[in-house]
Amino acid sequence: MHCRMKANPEGRLILKDRPTINTQTVDFDLLKNLPPNSLGHTYVKFCKKHNITPDSRDPVQYVDDEDLAYVMKRYRETHDLVHAVLNMPTDMVGETLVKWVEALQTGLPMCIGGAVLGPGRFSRNAQFLRFRKLRPWAIQVGQSSDFLRNVYFEQRWEQDIDDLRDELKIPPVPS
Repeated sequence: MHCRMKANPEGRLILKDRPTINTQTVDFDLLKNLPPNSLGHTYVKFCKKHNITPDSRDPVQYVDDEDLAYVMKRYRETHDLVHAVLNMPTDMVGETLVKWVEALQTGLPMCIGGAVLGPGRFSRNAQFLRFRKLRPWAIQVGQSSDFLRNVYFEQRWEQDIDDLRDELKIPPVPS
């Protein structure tokens, strides 16, 4: 992930600036007042709907290299933003599909494990059916879309979410 970020102008800027996403650094009141189809408004609405906060992420441990520790911290802090950009809920199916995208883009063992083992936690047939229908989309996004860790979200709060998805080559979620 670090190499992919260093190879991209926006990724390099993230590595240089080291922005942090939490309720101390992001003005959620400002974001909720942005236009309804903006990234910022979409993110705030997503957090509220799923009762989540960016403050709930555990600190990175066991990574001695400061740069690599920041990359992992950024991965954790942007995970819910990825959910919002992909228009994926935080239920078991949505989480597993996001893990497919992340596994293909990052190669992180925890993402691969979540992608492969996630369906084992489904308890209803409807979950399997929804997952089977959407997994090809998640694989396509993971393989063909721009690297989501290279998005400087903090500089894009006002951007139209559909324009951002188009820019990142993220196709709509099949209905």
